Amino acid sequence: MENTEEIMEPVYRAEIMSNQSVQDDIVELLEQELPGIQYTIIPDAHGRGNSSRKLGDTIWPEMNFVLFAYTDKIGAKKIKAIIQAVKSRFPNEGISVFFTKGEEI
Repeated sequence: MENTEEIMEPVYRAEIMSNQSVQDDIVELLEQELPGIQYTIIPDAHGRGNSSRKLGDTIWPEMNFVLFAYTDKIGAKKIKAIIQAVKSRFPNEGISVFFTKGEEI
């Protein structure tokens, strides 16, 4: 079997978790700053963060969403800057972003 592996640029998985109230703001900026970005959204995420629960029920009515995207290092830095900008506009909304290195096999 012939070795056809290419040297690939590192790939990063961005995981954005936030209150649904800022989902449109985040997606709009991602699409504006990273044309052609591909992502997946899980629209109704339940959980507990540092300040409150988001369970979508009568006691804890708010909901979160989760967005996953794979990008290169430049894209990851842009995503980080976008999230920082949205957090500064909405400091009480519980917005988080995490990155892990991904590997395509």
